[in-house]
Amino acid sequence: MTEVPGDRPGIRSAGRVRVDCHLHTVASGDSVLTIEQLTDRAKCAGLDVVCITDHNVTAAAVDAAGRDLGVRVIVGEEVRTPYGDVIGLFLTERIPYVLPLEEVIAKIKAQGGLVYIPHPFDPVRSSLGRVLPALCAEGAVDIIEVFNAKISDPALNSRAVALARAFGLPGGAGSDAHDAPGVGAAYLDMPDFDGPASFLAALNHAQLSGEFRDHAPRYPRRSP
Repeated sequence: MTEVPGDRPGIRSAGRVRVDCHLHTVASGDSVLTIEQLTDRAKCAGLDVVCITDHNVTAAAVDAAGRDLGVRVIVGEEVRTPYGDVIGLFLTERIPYVLPLEEVIAKIKAQGGLVYIPHPFDPVRSSLGRVLPALCAEGAVDIIEVFNAKISDPALNSRAVALARAFGLPGGAGSDAHDAPGVGAAYLDMPDFDGPASFLAALNHAQLSGEFRDHAPRYPRRSP
């Protein structure tokens, strides 16, 4: 993976798409983005694919994936576990957040999904850092988020890059956006894909673009 910080090329190569791997709608409870606001902003940012990864729910992502919104939607879920957050991508069923870490991973894989580890070393969020090397060694992890646009300390993203390389795992990139200005702050320019297996393979030929964009000071909790 090649990193191009802050790059926003106007024209992409044929057969490639831009993917933001980590986004939240109002269904998360701490985002102010409706589905329409998220996808409209994604189009303005030049994205082709968005992974909607709401906290512990999939209803909004499933809804968006079934509509013609001008961008493709991958159904995801950011699941809270006792050890930290785990994202499942390409999900067909919601995973309860009260389950043990190992069971969450098993349920992601059982439905053909991919295990994506967000913000693995961020000390101010629910991160899997201390148990992540063991999970990688066990083959439980498919993708490590090597750039999260809400992380202000570049060293934390660099640690994620080093871990992914140490275990030969592909890297993901996500804006972790909870408001419109954040959408597309980090994305991958990668070969097009048609499912989890080809998505995983395409990550080996991805170009990363990302820049830090802070959250609003505090989002009001709200329901969709």
